[in-house]
Amino acid sequence: MFSIFNLPEFSDLTIRVADVGAMAVGREIYYPLVRLGRAHVTGFEPIITECEKLNSAALTNHRYLPYAVGDGTRRTFHLCNYSMTSSLYEPNTELLNLYQNLGEVVQVVERKEVETVRLDDVAGLGEVDLLKLDVQGAELDVLRGAARTLEDILVIHTEVEFLPLYKNQPLFADVDRELRGRGFMFHRFQSLMGRTVKPLVCNNDPNASMGQILWGDAVYTRDLLRLRELSPPKLLRLAAILHEVYGAYDLAAKSLQAYSSTLYSQYLSALCSG
Repeated sequence: MFSIFNLPEFSDLTIRVADVGAMAVGREIYYPLVRLGRAHVTGFEPIITECEKLNSAALTNHRYLPYAVGDGTRRTFHLCNYSMTSSLYEPNTELLNLYQNLGEVVQVVERKEVETVRLDDVAGLGEVDLLKLDVQGAELDVLRGAARTLEDILVIHTEVEFLPLYKNQPLFADVDRELRGRGFMFHRFQSLMGRTVKPLVCNNDPNASMGQILWGDAVYTRDLLRLRELSPPKLLRLAAILHEVYGAYDLAAKSLQAYSSTLYSQYLSALCSG
């Protein structure tokens, strides 16, 4: 598939990414933009050693800050034996222990008080086009501390939970309600994950599920019925994210149609020619 950045209108376009919960656990969803040199990334990782790793390997136009992003209140950060499962919320051990290989990897080893930082208060963050959230249950806290920032965001890629893996955490329905109320439209689940209830094991794989879904990644985009409210540069950035990151060519085309009939026709022609 062709790169949308080959079209003249996109020649100088850069996508501004905010990565909240940026710990390196494999290629990020926005890697296609990084590979093409089109991503300007500000990442947030509250575990200092992990943040230092990110900065030591940072590419040009990438920076990582050791902030616990949230709603601006003072909270307890629960550091777990597997760093990636650490959270501002206390693990729901009773529930986690029902499932294969969950309670074992979400064990608190340290608790510390932290001042959470609202995205709206981060100096120099500027406008954000793509927001990625991976904060183990604190997604709604981040969103509620980003009211101004969300006005500019075009696509949100967020982890969501369907059962309370952490005590009193907001669930998918809460996050979905918040984002729909802020002018976003649900696009798709990028992934859905689960585990098997003990003592059964699925295909000798402790990380497999027999059907129970516990968490996943959800993608939200600006409401297609309100694209005319976006400025021309935002329509281009929205199309670029949808095309390059998600292969959502139909949504990208819709965004370009709102930009101009000429560019819309060029894009359809390029799609058809491969």
